[in-house]
Amino acid sequence: MRLFTVLALAVAVGLATAAAPFASSSPDGLERVAQDEGFLEQGRPARAQANAPVADYAFPGVGNERLATGLAGFTGTLLVFAVGYGLAKVVARRPPQPEPVP
Repeated sequence: MRLFTVLALAVAVGLATAAAPFASSSPDGLERVAQDEGFLEQGRPARAQANAPVADYAFPGVGNERLATGLAGFTGTLLVFAVGYGLAKVVARRPPQPEPVP
């Protein structure tokens, strides 16, 4: 199981790092509708988005846009894995249920 986890993480990190910079820059469905209907400029980011450490899928302080996007994919993948792994460890530590006495 450990080998599978390591390989799956390596594939996910590799894809996020290498493929993210080549993602389409075209607007997604909701953004496209807002653009077509003329109210795109009225939208504002939510408070959580405005204070996000890696806003707009680009790592801050990196001048090259593709590199910044790749770093954001790399970092995000590792963070999501770490949170998921930590939660799995916490859940797995629950004490075993006592067996019912007949």
